[in-house]
Formats: sequence, structure tokens, C-alpha cells
Amino acid sequence: MSAERRNGRTNIILAFIALVVVAIVAFVSLQGEEETISLDEVRAGLDAALASEHAPMLGEPDAKVHIVEFLDPACETCAAFYPLVKNWMNQLPGQIRLSVRHVPFHKGADYAVQVLEASRKQGKYWETLETLLATQAQWTRNHIVVPEMIAPAIANVGLDMERLDADMNSVDVMRNMEQDRKDAVFLKISKTPTYFVNGRALPSFGAQQLADLIREELGN
Repeated sequence: MSAERRNGRTNIILAFIALVVVAIVAFVSLQGEEETISLDEVRAGLDAALASEHAPMLGEPDAKVHIVEFLDPACETCAAFYPLVKNWMNQLPGQIRLSVRHVPFHKGADYAVQVLEASRKQGKYWETLETLLATQAQWTRNHIVVPEMIAPAIANVGLDMERLDADMNSVDVMRNMEQDRKDAVFLKISKTPTYFVNGRALPSFGAQQLADLIREELGN
């Protein structure tokens, strides 16, 4: 074989190798770009799921710490933890705000959530929530909600009960409940209460862990 032909074959092989290298680099770059887009989408989804713009909110809108709590009104632990959070808010006025999202894990708890959502239309959400949590033993049996016992339990809140009944199946009540359900699924909420503090989940569940995370976000 002549030197000219050998050089020709060498050039073809080198050109082929160069094309393969370019293709590999392009593929890797594309994969990296797709991964970045995917991560951005996840972050955006997380922010949206925790935004809680439709949720009842307690505290100053510009508070330094925003706690998002996923709560089941029939959950005993939720009833135990709510006074702790409320106490911290009282001790640090203006520095903490709380948004509550509803996750009715217990049987029949969706009815209690409807009551809570409907009470918002009368401006009595927080009074209704606190009364339900304080009287939980009156309207649950073995962790199962007894719907007909809820009305007597909240009789002293001052709600218009006829209006409450009418509002419980309203479009916005159903929409809020569905949004909470979707966000809970996205965030993989599997138990209540679940807390996020300025978007950060607790490293492990517990009152001290929650207090520590709040303190850290406050810079104390």
C-alpha cells in the first residue's frame, strides 16, 4: 500500500474518531442541561407547593420565619403541637407566621376539614380550629371522626351553622382541599403534623427539633 493511500485511510479514521468524540461531548452536555432543567423544575414545584397563598395564615405577612404546617384536625399529635407553635408566636411577636394546610389522613377527617374551610367564610377559622383541637376527644372515636358530634363541639364559636352547612360543599372549599391534597402528594407528606420552616423540613420530628430550626432561621 502506498504512503498516500495509508495517509488517506488514517485521515478517515481520525475524522471518524473526531465525530464520535463530538457526539459523546454533545450527548453529555445535553444530559447535563436536562438534569439542570429537571432540578430547576423540582425547586419551582417545591416553592409552589409551600407557597400556601390559598391557606389560612396567622401572623405578620413579612415575618422573618414562615412555618407551613400540614395538619389533620383529628390528629392527636397535631392537637398537642399547636399550642407550642402558638406560644412561640406569642413570645416572638411579628417574627413568625403560620400557614396551615389540611391533610385528612384519619377516617372521616375530610368532613372536619370542610367545616374548617367553610368557617373561613365567616372569619372564624382560627377559633374553629382551636376549638376542634381542644375538643378532639368529643368528636372522634378510636381516631375516627363522628361528623354529627362536631356541631355540638363548636357550638360556642359563634358560627352561623346553616350558612356553615351550605358553604361546606362550595366550589372554593373543594378547590382549597384539592390544592392541599395535591401539594401534600408532591411533597410526599405521609404523617401529621409535618412542618416546613422557611421551606426547610425538620431533620427529624420533635418539638425540640422544630424549636431549633425556628431559632436557626431567626438567627438566634
